[in-house]
Amino acid sequence: KTNLTDVDNALNIIKFMMNKPACAIMKHNNPSGVAVDNSLSMAYHRANMADRIAAFGGAAVFNRSVDRETAELISRNYLEVVAAPDYEEGSVNILKGRKNLRILTIPRMDRLEAFCDLRFVDFKSLNDGGIIVQQSPLNKIRTAADLLPARAVHDGKEYVTERSPTVRELDDMIFGWSVEQGVTSNSVIYVKDGCTVGIGTGEQDRVGVAELAVIKAKVKLRDRLCFERFGKPFSEMVDENICKELDNEVEMLKGGLNGAIMVSDAFFPFRDGVEVGIKMGVSAIVHPGGSDRDYESIQACNEADPKVAMMFTDQRSFKH
Repeated sequence: KTNLTDVDNALNIIKFMMNKPACAIMKHNNPSGVAVDNSLSMAYHRANMADRIAAFGGAAVFNRSVDRETAELISRNYLEVVAAPDYEEGSVNILKGRKNLRILTIPRMDRLEAFCDLRFVDFKSLNDGGIIVQQSPLNKIRTAADLLPARAVHDGKEYVTERSPTVRELDDMIFGWSVEQGVTSNSVIYVKDGCTVGIGTGEQDRVGVAELAVIKAKVKLRDRLCFERFGKPFSEMVDENICKELDNEVEMLKGGLNGAIMVSDAFFPFRDGVEVGIKMGVSAIVHPGGSDRDYESIQACNEADPKVAMMFTDQRSFKH
């Protein structure tokens, strides 16, 4: 059941990313890492390294045929599931080298993008035998033109963000909002250059989940740096000097969040939420907007040094 729902939720994310090679790695029905790139192997590598720890035993879903290079990378890790529209010659034999790996083919994935405009029916059974039936939401944010500049009115005064987002930031906003479609609410995620950096899921308060995503970004970056340089996870590093150096580097890099985009599935009720991201050096923020205190969040962006861009989606992404 978990394998099938993980694959399904990955498709719910990458259906918005069919124009480039993409990979979504899922764990317990939430993404551990999602990335797009010019090659499938690099998309997988970036999605995996975004959170090597959580990707262990996960489900990796691709929107392109798995080639030998990508299969070689997959075979170095432990996954429960690999799913793709097809597999190039020789790649399945490479994947079969991993014990208990479930290799799935998703037929007609070329039609996946059509599901962006289709609702599905969601059923939830209750303890007393009752059933809740609802339609799935539709994500209307597909291009930068679908985003709205952040504006608010308070006591008769209009507030607007003073810095406009760059093309790169707008691209990452669209990417991040697409990822949000598969993240359990309440959530805040950070993305940069078409890859997730920190993913906070299912928390009860917005500032708390923003902080959780920061903590996760730091922990995952520290582990990644340790693995890339010394071939072992940070948890197995016994050299205290190296541990301190890695901790210091991660703090200096602000967990890799400097220049990232902060994405929230709902509006920020207070400015303390956006200030979490601003403190970590995010360059832009995207969220639905609609709070009575949106003007405070806009003020926080304008008071930042350097100033932070903010855009509204005018719709919430809500997943339970």
